[in-house]
Amino acid sequence: MLFRVTMPTLLPAGRRPLSPGSRVGLGAALVLLAVVSAVELADGRGAHFVGLFAAVPFLAAAFAIWRTVLVVGVFAAMIGMIFVGASPKPDMSMLVNILGIILATGIAAGVATIRQRQADRIAELQRLAAVAQQAVLRPVGPQVGALAVAGRYISATAAADIGGDLYEALDTPYGVRIIIGDVRGKGLDAVRLASMVLGSYRHVAYERADLKAIVADLDRAVARGVGDEDFVTAALVEERGGTLTIVNCGHPAPLLLRRGQVIALEPPAPAPPLGFMPEVKARVERLEPGDRLLLFTDGLGEARREGEFFPTADRAWRLLGHGTVGDGLASLETALVDWVHGRLEDDIALVLLEYAGPDDGPTVPMPSWEVGAAGS
Repeated sequence: MLFRVTMPTLLPAGRRPLSPGSRVGLGAALVLLAVVSAVELADGRGAHFVGLFAAVPFLAAAFAIWRTVLVVGVFAAMIGMIFVGASPKPDMSMLVNILGIILATGIAAGVATIRQRQADRIAELQRLAAVAQQAVLRPVGPQVGALAVAGRYISATAAADIGGDLYEALDTPYGVRIIIGDVRGKGLDAVRLASMVLGSYRHVAYERADLKAIVADLDRAVARGVGDEDFVTAALVEERGGTLTIVNCGHPAPLLLRRGQVIALEPPAPAPPLGFMPEVKARVERLEPGDRLLLFTDGLGEARREGEFFPTADRAWRLLGHGTVGDGLASLETALVDWVHGRLEDDIALVLLEYAGPDDGPTVPMPSWEVGAAGS
């Protein structure tokens, strides 16, 4: 802490502290400079190793900005000239070595400039990717209707938090509606399709009275916007008046956490993903106060280490049943990343819901296919 406080006071007025990369480059270059100088001094027969100083600015260029490279290169050339001047028999080869250090410094400064521009471009692309991800996946929760909601996106790529997993939670006239989905493929095409699906969902979720109609609308949107082999797996959830309705289009089944138990809410019949004209059948459950529901994409089911998959169902209650829904997702992410030693094979989208109990608002009529199903 003392170093952090006093460091700025040692710098000239108006000068910014060296970046971490420049500090690493400067330190590595000085170490190499010291090693070559020690070898030269130990030899004691003349400036036979001065040419090795040409490597010093190149080493600095791997980490530091061009200004630091120039400073290091000039310093290396000056030390080289001192060794040449102290040599008992200076010759033309020694002078050529000094010119080589100067030339290497100029080249290394150019390399550092190009590397820094590329690094700045990558940083800008990462920033734009983060903005795009935020535009596609808007923050959800913490409260949507009668549900406490938290969402989390875990990227398998450290360079960018962007992919084809999607989720959304909306408080509509027909109850709280949530979608989670996974686009086949990766990269910008997957992001484009995810954005298309979410855009359509954010419109039709307020317009359609039942989830089957929403599925049909989303299927047409996917079919219009993708190729023959592209598709989107999705699960749609609706909560109205304590009744939970789920339709599943080729997606992993949500997990219901109730009184210490974890129940996979498998669909009554399998259905293909969006893009293949799925004919879905709804699963209906009656919620109890305190119930939690985990929605996730298949990256969670595929997370493994040494061939052993992450035991989601076995650990779900211990990880997700405490604190707020946000706390639960944070615990799950920590345990998951620890399990795979920080190396995920696929992006993961997570949504955790908690039903607090009936509210005092106006009741919403149950759709016709749900009548009589809630008590079964």
